[in-house]
Amino acid sequence: MATSEVNIHDRVDPATGEYRVIAPGESFLSVTEKVTRIVLTPHTPLGWFGFFAVAGAGTTMLMVALTWLFLKGVGIWAISQPVAWGFAIINFVWWIGIGHAGTLISAILLLFKQGWRNSISRFAEAMTIFAVICAAMFPVIHVGRPWLGYWLLPLPLTMDVWPQFRSPLMWDTFAVSTYATISVVFWYIGMVPDLGTLRDRAQSKIAQYFYGILSVGWRGSVRHWMRYETASLLLAGLATPLVLSVHTVISFDFAVAVLPGWHTTIFPPYFVAGAIYSGFAMVLTLAIPLRKFYHLEALVTERHIDNMGKIMLVTGFIVGYGYGMEAFMAWYSADHWEAFTFWNRAFGPMGWSYWLLVTLNLFIPLTTLWVRKWRTNMIFMFAMSIIVNTGMWFERFVIIVTSLTRDYLPSSWGTYRATKWDYMTLFGSLGLFTFLFLLFVRFLPMMPMNEIRLLLPAAKVRAKTGPEVSK
Repeated sequence: MATSEVNIHDRVDPATGEYRVIAPGESFLSVTEKVTRIVLTPHTPLGWFGFFAVAGAGTTMLMVALTWLFLKGVGIWAISQPVAWGFAIINFVWWIGIGHAGTLISAILLLFKQGWRNSISRFAEAMTIFAVICAAMFPVIHVGRPWLGYWLLPLPLTMDVWPQFRSPLMWDTFAVSTYATISVVFWYIGMVPDLGTLRDRAQSKIAQYFYGILSVGWRGSVRHWMRYETASLLLAGLATPLVLSVHTVISFDFAVAVLPGWHTTIFPPYFVAGAIYSGFAMVLTLAIPLRKFYHLEALVTERHIDNMGKIMLVTGFIVGYGYGMEAFMAWYSADHWEAFTFWNRAFGPMGWSYWLLVTLNLFIPLTTLWVRKWRTNMIFMFAMSIIVNTGMWFERFVIIVTSLTRDYLPSSWGTYRATKWDYMTLFGSLGLFTFLFLLFVRFLPMMPMNEIRLLLPAAKVRAKTGPEVSK
């Protein structure tokens, strides 16, 4: 591909979404050159090492916290009676939610033929996998005997000790493992053509050997492309129901309980919408610094940021509807236990957390994301992504902690105050996620070069004859 090749997103007018004609003297680096230069460069940027050092420190902190947990037990956390679920389950639900946007962007938008997904789909898929790794850790470590975690699997044992399939912990195991398997396969299959490109362009023998193995003999023949596209569509069809099913199963951890504040039918769609909400916020958290650090403004354009802001606006309103239905049903059901639980969340000892999540999840985003000028402002959208993800973490905190501190019997009421080990585990999981993501950015193609290049012929036709030609 010539280095003067024009990227499709450079032809899109951000205001109208239509394709514009490039000036005769205007030229850009090719898509291939921009993406492969990040991976195959002999000189890693110093900034990458700085972020990698910080992420490594966070991962080390996580290892220290987990080592002490294995030595001393879950008593080092703040969990007790009645709050038997604390930061571990809060973090678990939060990380699973973050992992949803990758599958949504990769699978559902692929099935709906949304071309704007191409520039962000690859690192959104990687984000999904690393978020699921962080999430899968918590169901294992919070059971008290993590070395017996294999008991969660239906293994044939001589004493016929089978898992309890009526336990929500088992549902989590099967949902997360299925989601992780499909996500990894979809992510890897999508990278095969680009791994072949890296193999062909690599100068180092080690790199040629490494990417040669990963590309599994890709040659770009017609037969290879046919099988690649068929596999992509089949995996997208398999992954799409998982967007709805996985977090629905996670919501059953709470909805099947008889505890006031949990036993409600609004939880499945409410959890799914919240997962997509926080997932797209995390995509923005990653995409905006990446486009600036690696100078990818021509690939990740304002149009991408604007579209993700619109999706966040829609899912934010669905989340707000869920909050409203919780309040409405607490009144309409005439159940004084439900009414007290809602009152306790808003005005009890931990009421500050409820109003904080309302402010972060509803008031700030839903009053500002209407304005396109703000949706295309990178600094604002980056701050908004941090705000939303913080608010979604506090949403899980409110659902779990405030519901458990005060249940049916006042004699069993308690309180909750996290320990330093809880915070170390939380921030350590963030470090692990960043650590894995930085390795991905450095050694694997963060954007699907071949998918972006496929849009170029259509862009050239539209630029000459108008957008209506492609209809």
